[in-house]
Formats: sequence, structure tokens, C-alpha cells
Amino acid sequence: MTKKTRPAAITVTDNAKNQLLNMLKSAPADTIGVRLGLKNSGCAGMSYIMDFISDITPSDEIIDCDDFKIAIELKSLLFLLGTRMDYKTDKMRAGFIFENPNQTDACGCGESVKLIPAAFDNQV
Repeated sequence: MTKKTRPAAITVTDNAKNQLLNMLKSAPADTIGVRLGLKNSGCAGMSYIMDFISDITPSDEIIDCDDFKIAIELKSLLFLLGTRMDYKTDKMRAGFIFENPNQTDACGCGESVKLIPAAFDNQV
């Protein structure tokens, strides 16, 4: 019998990893990575947040990016499963892009999104 597993919490593109590495150069000396999460915000309901971290909590989901770690808050994990994190630059702006399969809507200005929890079969 094959064991079924949930999808990776998130995938991180090389562009996003490089941008995070650049950001970490100016972070406090004890920084080991970033914590990714969500907060209630905006007209669509949720916004992505990211902060420097110097430690990991037991409830964090960890993405190891070799030179640093991305910790995902437990309360945000089900909303982020399957997300692809990228960093893009164009003529008008530069920033992190989250391609999230759990997104059902977004506000017109692009500052907030509507998300539903991911569904997966966790039976063995």
C-alpha cells in the first residue's frame, strides 16, 4: 500500500531565494531566515506577511533553502499548501508573487486575497 502525503508546503523559485538572500544581508546578525504567514487585512480578507526570524518554534513548518530557512506559521499552513513563491521585477514594480492554488479571489489593488484551506487526503 502506498502512503499518501500532502503536497509540499510551498515551493520557492530561484528568483525568490536570491531576493531573500539579498534581504538577509541587511538583517540583524542573529537572523536565520524569514517567517511567512497571513494576516486578516484588506477588502478581500488576507494579506501575506514576512518577518525576519532568529529562532524556530516547534509548531513551524520549515522550508530549508540551504543558506536560510523559511518558517511557516502553523495557523497559516493550510492556506499556503501548494503555493509557489516567486520574485518578479518589471517596469512598474518589484515584489514577491504568491501563486496560491487556495486563492479564490483578490481585491482590485492586489493587496489582499481570499483564501480557503487546502484539502488533501492524509489517509495512510
